[in-house]
Amino acid sequence: MDRTADVIVVGSYVQDHAWLTDRFPEVGETRRALGFNTGPGGKGFNQAVACLRQGVATLFIGAIGDDHLGAIARRFGEDEGLPCRWLVVADAPTAASSIVVDQTGANLLVVNLAANERLDPAFVEAQADAFDGAKILVLQLENNLDAIATALAIGKRFGLLRLLNPAPVHPELDAQLLGECDLVTPNETEFALLLERIAGERVAAATLVERPNSELHALARTLGVPTVIVTLGAEGCFVSHDERSDKRGDAKSFYRVRAEKVNAVDSTGAGDAFSGALAAAMLRFRDKPFLDAVMHANRVAAISTETVGTAPAMPTFGAVARRFAR
Repeated sequence: MDRTADVIVVGSYVQDHAWLTDRFPEVGETRRALGFNTGPGGKGFNQAVACLRQGVATLFIGAIGDDHLGAIARRFGEDEGLPCRWLVVADAPTAASSIVVDQTGANLLVVNLAANERLDPAFVEAQADAFDGAKILVLQLENNLDAIATALAIGKRFGLLRLLNPAPVHPELDAQLLGECDLVTPNETEFALLLERIAGERVAAATLVERPNSELHALARTLGVPTVIVTLGAEGCFVSHDERSDKRGDAKSFYRVRAEKVNAVDSTGAGDAFSGALAAAMLRFRDKPFLDAVMHANRVAAISTETVGTAPAMPTFGAVARRFAR
């Protein structure tokens, strides 16, 4: 029996394969890689590891194939001390990705989601006992939407705060499903896609960081989610609360949080570090303004870029506290 978890992550596992290069190759060009790294990843698994390493009891629920990569997933979870409930899919492999990282830390990524898209809603429903007593549910969109909808319904049944990292934006995502979430954490591109899909508002993602806070807040309020956090990479993040709510203890309805200065070598998984750490920080700093949780998540994301890889790159709570001691 799993220990009682405060955070439940229902999401994806992906075996990452990353190549380091001085610059991205042109179409048709072959470049020599400067290095190679393989390890556990997937948005859901990354977020679960990030959350666990902040010292918060976490449970991961996901799907893998009955293969070698699935065995690696099981082993890493066990070594990490992360309780996992795996659906082993017989007719699909464990998901895998190909990532190219240039010398600035930017990345190009393709992924075969494979078993993640076979996460049976009935299997998710069968894990409902784990939700009883938990406080936060964390989700992404690398799984089939019926499994995500089932998890949201269970989370609502047990009174969990439901946090969605809408990445990648699923082609069938609609306002009804998004409206089941209490908090969403899109990046600029995902935010622009959500605005077009949900609100019919076309906005160029590249212009978002330059827009006034009041304008970003007005755009965020069209999504129908109480709290929206737009992650802005090296520019930090923007927070927008429903003005009719308690603003999660914040003094302001909207504000920006600057990024921390670090020596980034690989930005892959930074958004996952943010979302997973945010869930943990909301519990660790539950008696403080939401801003404190956001600042901690920002710092976790920043440090994660200093190590090549995704799940293994997630820093611990202690590492973050030492790095940013004031």
